[in-house]
Amino acid sequence: MIRHSSNERACAELADIIQQQQLSAVFQPIAALNQASAYGFEGLIRGPSDHPLHAPQQLFQAAAQNQCLAQLDWACHQVIIQAFIEQQLPGKLFLNVCPLSLMQDAFRAQAMLDLLQAVGLDPHRVVIELTETQATSDYARLAQALQHYREMGFQIALDDLGEGYSSLRLWSELKPDFVKIDKYFIQGISQDRQKRQFVRSIQHIALSTGCNVIAEGIENHAELAVIERLGIHLIQGFLIGRPEIQPNPLLDMPKHRTEQPVYIGQSSTHAGALLQIVPSACQTDSNEAVWRRLTQQADLSAIPVVDNERPIGLIKRNDLLELFSRPFSRELFGARSCSTQMDRHPLIIEQATSLTELARLLTCSERSDLNDGFIITEQGRYLGMGTGRDLIRAMTELQISAARHANPLTGLPGNAPIQNTISQYLQTECNFTVVYVDLDHFKPYNDVYGYARGDELLQLCGQLLQSSVDSQLDFVGHVGGDDFILLLRSPNWRSHCEQILSDFQQQLAPFFKPAHWQAQSYLAHNRHNKLQLHPLVSMSLGAVEIVASEYQSHHEVANHASSAKHMAKMQSGHSLYIAPLSRGI
Repeated sequence: MIRHSSNERACAELADIIQQQQLSAVFQPIAALNQASAYGFEGLIRGPSDHPLHAPQQLFQAAAQNQCLAQLDWACHQVIIQAFIEQQLPGKLFLNVCPLSLMQDAFRAQAMLDLLQAVGLDPHRVVIELTETQATSDYARLAQALQHYREMGFQIALDDLGEGYSSLRLWSELKPDFVKIDKYFIQGISQDRQKRQFVRSIQHIALSTGCNVIAEGIENHAELAVIERLGIHLIQGFLIGRPEIQPNPLLDMPKHRTEQPVYIGQSSTHAGALLQIVPSACQTDSNEAVWRRLTQQADLSAIPVVDNERPIGLIKRNDLLELFSRPFSRELFGARSCSTQMDRHPLIIEQATSLTELARLLTCSERSDLNDGFIITEQGRYLGMGTGRDLIRAMTELQISAARHANPLTGLPGNAPIQNTISQYLQTECNFTVVYVDLDHFKPYNDVYGYARGDELLQLCGQLLQSSVDSQLDFVGHVGGDDFILLLRSPNWRSHCEQILSDFQQQLAPFFKPAHWQAQSYLAHNRHNKLQLHPLVSMSLGAVEIVASEYQSHHEVANHASSAKHMAKMQSGHSLYIAPLSRGI
């Protein structure tokens, strides 16, 4: 009797699955933060239920081992496209394709186009999503294969950026329309400074190259809040929706729990403070009509193009001037739609974006957004424009104000910014935790080691506090002397406090003589000018959770924080005291 190997059986089973189309499609939504309906859906495949090849990973591993990836890919596409049409799903269809199968001769763009035409799906709604499960070395051939798809109207996405063999080079070589940041860099991003910096860098590169970033793997509100503050508006993950056979095209977008909406006023430190009302153009307006507006308003450097309240481009004065300065260009192009001359990838930012983040986006961009301006939106709807000139003026005023109110020793915000920040939180009903930080037995240290050494210890404290909290959510201030204030909106604020105490204790040893460190005490004069044994410097944290709607002013918050600090100082050594939940006076 001839025994078939497991590989032969797997090959035969896989051939049956492909031939008999024993595959089913599921769809996971991709959301735009400013839209209630899905921006698109990623089509995913499942093998036969109750079968070893049900999971897609096992299914495609078997196909790779048996050298039939292209056949499986094509079968998957047929199933997914048919299900997408039958369910009448809106938006774009993100279709996974293995680059190696894409380069095989049997895999032709025309066959895909014929399939779409047969079911009535416009290729402009389809995004070819490259999944890098194996190393790709022939970049030129892959780019050539993708060019055929682009010429037919397809868009290109690069999946799992940051993972795999050569994703950054693929981005550079292929110039995709979308990049998906690998979920590793999204999960825990609210607590990981390096992940935030990585994602911020990717967003900056995308802005300068006209690429759209999709953050995938979002599973909680803290991650979503950070992603939005970084200026990324396309998201995917279990918080938005799980893969389903029949997904709901209308999304119940989650409300942020870690940060309340920001009030935008003239004194705000957010982009909305730079808003200028600039009437927009629409796609039906001609180049000539837009040029007449620009010549009538000499102060305008650009005019946004808006469709259904959503900005889609920017007409720049210099671009139209260059076009019309050519012989016969005005006669040839004047009557055409202004959309033919607009920048399709202008800088678009939400009004709640901080001025600091906006400045970072502009300075990292290789384009001329600083000269031409940027579009300001609210939940994706067009509000107006801002200019680089106004941003520079606002940032200069912020720096002057920060220098005026900063503690000269640590450079941290002083009393005025602390009070203003608390007042803003209360006004916008943004809940937070206030932590009063105080160094115990600091005066004897100054007496024994001198004020210069004491200043160095205070500087260490300020640096440690800054590095231990979430720079996107939390505020660090220096009241004066050895007193500091933390205003924490991080959901994991308690772990931040515990880390601060641990790090401070570990970094103290170099500030003491070995004998004093070993004895954990030293002699110093007390307030009555008598020698007394004093313990080493320690840190006390007094924390109060503030329900903003229950407090009237920053004075009430300060009183509760001061009481918590005194309770913490009653404990010996490094201590954290968390006050029982209480209401404002």
